[in-house]
Amino acid sequence: MTHLWIRAEQRDNEERVGLTPNGARALLDAGLRVTVEHSSVRAIPIDGYVDAGCELAPENSWPTAPADAIIFGLKELPEDGSPLTHRHILFGHAYKGQPSGQTLLKRFKAGGGTLYDLEYLTDEQGRRVAAFGYWAGYAGAAVSLKCWAAQQRGEIAGPVSVYPSASALQSDLDAELSAIGLDRPATIVIGALGRVGTGASDLCAALGVSVTKWDMAETANGGPFPEILNHDIFLNCILARPGTPVFVPASTKTDPRTLSVIGDIACDPDSDFSPIKVYDRTTSWDKPALRVHDTPPLDVTAIDNLPSMLPVESSEDYADQLLPSLLTLNTLDAGVWGRAKAIYDQHIKEV
Repeated sequence: MTHLWIRAEQRDNEERVGLTPNGARALLDAGLRVTVEHSSVRAIPIDGYVDAGCELAPENSWPTAPADAIIFGLKELPEDGSPLTHRHILFGHAYKGQPSGQTLLKRFKAGGGTLYDLEYLTDEQGRRVAAFGYWAGYAGAAVSLKCWAAQQRGEIAGPVSVYPSASALQSDLDAELSAIGLDRPATIVIGALGRVGTGASDLCAALGVSVTKWDMAETANGGPFPEILNHDIFLNCILARPGTPVFVPASTKTDPRTLSVIGDIACDPDSDFSPIKVYDRTTSWDKPALRVHDTPPLDVTAIDNLPSMLPVESSEDYADQLLPSLLTLNTLDAGVWGRAKAIYDQHIKEV
């Protein structure tokens, strides 16, 4: 019997989960065994999983799970260097040359486990079967607007936190922008037709922020893109990959510009293919803005777990997308899981 083990998230500010109680019930009905760890942070209470009939386990007990269990979480595992012996489903961020990703792969190689990277679960046409993109875009646009608002007050943006709902976030941000008493900023979104860009554009539109929407057609010439500098805020919603144009070169810091905030929602600063060359590290919930130039100011925000600002909505959305694939876990050697395993096998040879 296939055994899926839902681990508690161990990263700060991470309250999401990739399986809801309704999804767990569907897996159980399909003949899978489902264990859910207790969690002190998960946005969806444990009671629903109990009612669904799941087995329970202590928080963070996954290292001692049965050897045949498939461990499912979203974000990074603790960086303790221990060999990884289980099969894991998570966002590994391991295939784009990231140093932390190489370390993760070495741990899998040492332990004999397997990584099924959530970013690389794709259908026959190569499209991802599930993504947090919409809510990453929504929250990333919100943080970028907070950074801009702080600049107008002569400040650098302070800590951001979890919101109970998208409407609560929108209401809070609308009040913050209104208090400034200025016209709302002009924003350009690259990747506007995708899930991330749609979320970012929707949040801006809801707040009366003008949006210039660019996608593949507008960036096909490969750059440079001086139009970006004529907007107050630039929101990058395109994942770094080979061939991605450079949208913001290093010279942007000192070039004449209106641009004062860059929201790198795709957030791949340590990738060789990053299209934004003015910064080299992610930002955090405590310090969401990285000031890369003082006069005039240029702030970059690049938080890599943005959807967790809206953990309930983003969890429910993602879990609904992923459930059909989880229902095929009995055939790990084929379909979406077989494709993910093939990518892992290719990269583990290079470690």
